Formats: sequence, structure tokens, C-alpha cells
Amino acid sequence: MITVESAVEIILKEIKPLGLESVDALSALGRVLGEDIRATRPNPPWDNSAMDGYALKSADIEKASKDSPVKLRVVYDLPAGQVPKGPVGDGEAVRIMTGAPVPIGADAVVMVEKTERGGEGFVLIKERAKKGENVRRAGEDFKNGDIVIPAGSVVRPAEVSMLATVGSPFVLVHKRPRVAVLSTGDELVDINEVPPLGKISNSNGYALAALVSETGAVPINLGIARDNKESLREKLSIAMNSDCIISSGGVSVGDYDFVKDVLKELGSEMIFWKVAMKPGKPLAFGVIGGKPAFGLPGNPISSMVAFEQFVRPALLKMSGRGRIFSALLSATLTKDIKIKPGRMNFIRAELTIDASGVTATPLEGQGSGVISTMVRANSFVVVPKDSEGFKAGDVVKVQFFDPSVFTRETPGY
Repeated sequence: MITVESAVEIILKEIKPLGLESVDALSALGRVLGEDIRATRPNPPWDNSAMDGYALKSADIEKASKDSPVKLRVVYDLPAGQVPKGPVGDGEAVRIMTGAPVPIGADAVVMVEKTERGGEGFVLIKERAKKGENVRRAGEDFKNGDIVIPAGSVVRPAEVSMLATVGSPFVLVHKRPRVAVLSTGDELVDINEVPPLGKISNSNGYALAALVSETGAVPINLGIARDNKESLREKLSIAMNSDCIISSGGVSVGDYDFVKDVLKELGSEMIFWKVAMKPGKPLAFGVIGGKPAFGLPGNPISSMVAFEQFVRPALLKMSGRGRIFSALLSATLTKDIKIKPGRMNFIRAELTIDASGVTATPLEGQGSGVISTMVRANSFVVVPKDSEGFKAGDVVKVQFFDPSVFTRETPGY
């Protein structure tokens, strides 16, 4: 058996980011940019008003106050989307809306709340303004030619806003990996079947496809391969058309565990077969036709744990991401953990973050087939391979995998 750390290192050496493709700005959401996005114009493109109010010369209102307002003549109204009709002269003001260009001659905007009408065609300014007040200067956000989003960035709604701002309707992004997902075993039936005696539902196929989707990759569900070489060979041959292959089951040492044999027959270079971890020891990794291939355990929890440790980082790297590992937090343990040393353990836990701090509660039912515990968990307590466990009150490392832990019912500002 190799260590978890060695397995991660070996896998990532074999993983390369996929090529680039052009997509529209909205379709780029969640994807990784493959090019720098440069501004083709400054933002703002011209000086504009940050408020609804009056554009004027600050020198005209140096002595303005509530008790002694300054009266200015309003020469015209300037809504957003319109251009100034002329300059602002001494003793004049322009009624201006937010976003409208500041007319020549004006150097400040007084918000409408600091004014009142002074009769037909006039306004009373009740507060002085400094030069440049409430004026957004041209290029203060970014200038023409600036890199506004660097290559390698993950596109979020803010980046989509920037793409629209600079006029980039199409961008180059890393391709989404197409991932073949295959379950193996004569005991499996599909989700719409009631399992008879001796059969179980193909939960792995659906769990792994969901995990693949969660990374932003595209799952290709190949269904179930039966426990014979012909069925496995047929399914795996189809899987070779994808960018990555994930199978579950058939990689242990049973009489009907044929995945390793068939992978070898298809020309796979298998690099390792076992990892010193619990759950998830029977885990295979290799390269078949230039495509990374993962043979995950058949037990549902083992399969999901192995995905989180090895497959997720690999798929994220293939997608062009730089940050590919799950968050690792420090938390105070609320219960004892006792284990047999020799393998790194991933203990399902409930992570809680509140005003009193960060705590991790190990859940009852850590068996490899106890799916209900995985449903309740939002993290793994990571126990090093040489450790015999921890005591309640110890500070432990927790691998966080569920963003719902950071949500709450009330705002709490």
C-alpha cells in the first residue's frame, strides 16, 4: 500500500489541463479562463455623476449653507443615457441623473437632498461641495488596456459583469472534462428497480455522477457492467472515448473482481492498486489510452471518500483550476476518536461554526456502507496513519466538503 500523500502526488503528475474552447460570457460561469481579459475601453468611459443632483462649479457654492443657500440658474436637465447640451457657466447648474456625463465646466455634483427649488428655473444649494465630489472620473475603475481578469480565474457572477462591461461576448475557457462513470457488479440494479433478495441499488453510479457534476465536469453514465470480462471490456472500451474514467467495484481481491485484468488487457498502465487509508483501501489508478482511470471501491462510503481525496483534485486540475483541494480547517473535537493506526482515517463528522468557535462532532455509524451518516456529515476529521485517535477537546484537522455549514437562517449582521 502507498500513502494517501504519495497517491495524490502520483495522480496529479499524470493530470494535465484540457484544451481551450470559446463560449459566450454567460456560459463561462464556473469555468476557468484560458486568456487574460483586457479592457478595450476605460471605465467609466467619461466623467459621470455618482448621484442624482446638480452638476455645477464648486467655486460658486463655497459659502453655501442651510441658513444661507446659494441660488443657481438651472440651464437644462440631463438624464442618464443623454449627452450634455452645453457647458456649465458661472452661476449655472445642470439637473443631472446618476450615470449621466458631467458637462464641461462643472467639477462637482451636489446631491438633490442638499438642494431645494428656488423658483422657476432656479435651484437653492444648501451645502458646499469640494471639487470632484460625487463625480466618477473617467478610467478610475480601470483604463484601456488593463488586464481586468487574469487567465486562470474562475468565472463568477462578478467576472460575468466585467465581461459585459468591457464588451467581451465570447471568451476562451478550459474545457469541461467528460467523465465516464461505470459501476460493476452482478448484485446491482438500477434506481427504478426494487432490489430482490441478494441485489442492491446502484447508488455508486449516481453518487459519482453527482460528484463529477459538482466539480463542473460532465458525467457520462455508462450504467452497470456485470461481473464478467466481456461486459467490462465492452463498457470500458466505450469509456475510453471520454477524458477520464471512473469505475466503482471490482478492484478488490475477490474471485469476480475483474476490473484490473480488463484494464490491463486494454493497455492500461496501472500505477497502484491499494492506498493506506480507511475507508477506501482497494483503489486503483492508471492511464488507459492517455486517459486517467480510477478504480474506486464498491462500498458506497469508500467510493465517495476516495473521490474526494483523489478524483476531485484531478478533475479540477483538468478543468484548469489552480486551487484544487478541499478546505482544511482546525476544529475542536466534541467526542473521542479511537482507531487502529496504520492507515489514514477519514471520519465522517458534523462541522459547526458559530460565535463560540469551530467544533467537529464524529458521527455514529462509520461503516463503509452506512450512507445515512454521509448524508448527515459535512466534513471528514483527518486522522494521520500513525495516530491512535484523539480525545474530546483536542484540536483536529477537518476536511470540509459541504458549503451548507456556512449558511444560517438569520442574517446576523
